[in-house]
Amino acid sequence: MSTGLWGYGNAEGYSAGSDLTGFRVEAEDGHIGKVDKHTDEVDSSHIVVDTGPWIFGREVLLPAGTIQRVDVEGKTVWVNRTKEEIKNSPEFYRDRHLDDPEYRAQVGGYYGGGIF
Repeated sequence: MSTGLWGYGNAEGYSAGSDLTGFRVEAEDGHIGKVDKHTDEVDSSHIVVDTGPWIFGREVLLPAGTIQRVDVEGKTVWVNRTKEEIKNSPEFYRDRHLDDPEYRAQVGGYYGGGIF
């Protein structure tokens, strides 16, 4: 399991292979949405969060390294970013997030890491 920005290595309570889909997502300062999709691929792990009405139904891509803690029983993920940081993150492109190195570099740079 990778421990950088694109890995779950520092996420307390996360076990490889866990299905986080549908989990509630909490920022440092409140609820931001629910996990729509996740991956635990080595050096490209991330979650896609559906923010619902909070920011007009926008989805955001969060590298797994932003996850501080996972509560499997409570179905909640806590990330170490504020709502404002997440709101101002690069636009999510469902059709580009896996295959476009420039997009991944943009997201990685925004959250303080590199390309995955």
